Order: sequence, then C-alpha cells, then structure tokens
Amino acid sequence: MKHHLPVFFLLLISVWGFSQSNPVAMKEDFKPSTLNQPGQEYPQVNSQGYARFRIQAPAADSVRVSLGLGGKGGTKLVKAEDGYWMGTTAGPMDEGFHYYNVKIDGGKFNDPGALNFYGSVRWESGIEIPAHDQDFYALKDVPHGNVHQILFPSKSTNTSRRAFVYTPPGYDKNQAARYPVLYLQHGWGEDETAWTNQGRANLIMDNLIAEGKIKPFIIVMTYGMTNEVKFGRIREFDVKYFQAVLVDELIPYVDNNFRTMAEQRHRAMAGLSMGGMETRMITLNRPDVFSHYALLSGGTYKPEDISDKSKVKLVFLSCGSKEKPDGVKSAAVALKEAGINSVSYISEGTAHEFQTWRRSLHELAPLLFQN
Repeated sequence: MKHHLPVFFLLLISVWGFSQSNPVAMKEDFKPSTLNQPGQEYPQVNSQGYARFRIQAPAADSVRVSLGLGGKGGTKLVKAEDGYWMGTTAGPMDEGFHYYNVKIDGGKFNDPGALNFYGSVRWESGIEIPAHDQDFYALKDVPHGNVHQILFPSKSTNTSRRAFVYTPPGYDKNQAARYPVLYLQHGWGEDETAWTNQGRANLIMDNLIAEGKIKPFIIVMTYGMTNEVKFGRIREFDVKYFQAVLVDELIPYVDNNFRTMAEQRHRAMAGLSMGGMETRMITLNRPDVFSHYALLSGGTYKPEDISDKSKVKLVFLSCGSKEKPDGVKSAAVALKEAGINSVSYISEGTAHEFQTWRRSLHELAPLLFQN
C-alpha cells in the first residue's frame, strides 16, 4: 500500500494542472468558462488555456486563486477602483477540468461565478479548460442513457447508502436485454457524483455507443469511504468495510433491481487514484466477483499478485504523462509476458487530474466485455 500512497494525495492539490511550459504571448480572446453559473461572465478562459478571474471583495486586503502558480500559492489578484479583484494565470493550464478555491484575507471560499463540484473533501469551484480532444465527452445530439440515483440498504453501516447507476440508451425499451456492469470508483476527497459531474462518464458512454465503438453496459458509482479517514492518515483506511458494502450489499441490490448479467465474467471494477487502490485490493481479495480490472492513476498489478490468470479477462493500467508513465507501461508489459491480457494507456500532457481519467475511460470502455 505504501507504494501507491503518493498518487492519492495529488488529487487534493488543485494547482496541479498548471503547465510548466515556457511563457507565450497571451491572446485576448477570453470567454466565460462553460462551468460558470448562469449569467456569470467570470471566470474566463482563452484559446491557449489561460484562466482569468474577477472577484468582488471591496473590503479585502488580499485575494488569491489557488490555480495558476504551482507551489507558489496560486494567482494573486489585483484590486481595481471598482472594488473588484482581477488576475490571470501566469501561464496556460492543462486541458480539461480543474478544482479551485479563492482565498480572501486568508479565508477559503468558492468563486461565486463558478459551479461547485465535490472534491478535496468539500464542494469546490470548477473550471473547464477547452481541450483539443473534447469532442469525445461533448454533449451531442445522440441517444442518451439515464443516470439513476438509488438508495440501497447497508446493514454493515446501519444506513441506506447512495449510488448512481448509468443505464445505456434503449435500456427502458428493450426489456429482454441484459447488460454487463462496470463498478467505477472516484478518488480520495470526492464522492459518487464525481464520475458524471467532473468526469462526464455518461456522455463518454453515450458518444461511444452512438459511434458503434462499444457494447453497451451499465456503470455503477458509489461512495468509497466507509470508515472516514482524515487527510494525512490514509494508513488508517481499511478496505474490508467498503468491500462489504460493495460486494455483499450493492452488487446484489443492482443485480436484483437492474437487468444485469450477474456473473463474474460480465462484471468489471475500475477506479481513479484512491479508487484505484480500492479496486486493486478488492479485485485481488475477491477474484470470484470481477473479471476486468482497471487502475486509473491508481497503481499497478504484478504478475504474482494474480493467483488465477484464468479468472482475469483484462487488466487496464493508465496515468497522465506528467505522472509516472514508465511504471504503468512496464507493469502492463510484465503482465502480458505472464500471459495476462493487459493494456496500458498514457494521457499525453496531463497529470493527476480528470482529463487523464476521462481519456482513460474513453480508452477502457471499448476493451470491456469483448468475450
């Protein structure tokens, strides 16, 4: 577990997405972020990936946005005569989604112009930097599936727990069809809303299905923290509690209430960051439950980890090119040499962030449930 811990904390650093490339002349073609609240002009992004912020705080002495300067504390805003504070990141951000917050005189707040997303163990502001490949998760005029919110009973935690279930287009029309299931986990500090809100998982699936690139399947997303763990105390996390919720409570509920193919060969588990750690532990603990494994910036498997190769149909390993891609690639090669179907994917130009994981899901989905 020690080997995998560093990657899980990176998700908490909302400044991680700042590009370290050489400065370029900034273009003044800024437009409101697509994640702004209705009618709000700021924050804005330009065609190069710079982000610009405007915060109303007339009585403040200092305003800083957490994005933009890596370990230097973010982007410091400058006060104008009208009482608004404005500032632009010193360089372009990585493509895709980023969490951020605003510090006003040392206090942490959300940007009133932006929508909020659950990450870093709180609802944080979000901004979308346009990506060159954003078409694969764009909202298009294609048949859409549904994302259902369910509450399932959990005796092990003495409560009802929430999950979101994506069913593909046509699920409600063809009552005879049954579907494989991917159990998809979020990262540390996030919750079961992350993969659809930040990750656009449902749109990625809709577009792939419309293009005929995948066999439709169901996705189930639930909260992966059963014994709550504070930042810096990850070693206190014990997967057995979440494993009980997932394997003994959620999976039977889904199989009883949705038209699933309720066999190991039709069931996959994947997770990003800490969700990858959970995936690794549970798939190794319970090889009778899942046949497809995927770790997205969430560690690797070794050949000796897998005791029965016949039970594993796919191992998918991915990360961003700014993470540790050599380890991911070499792990996939070692698994393949050991006779295990394994695939590695590296998201070019991204780090421990959602653009890496969006791309990873887009690459993973066509590989699932092929035989």
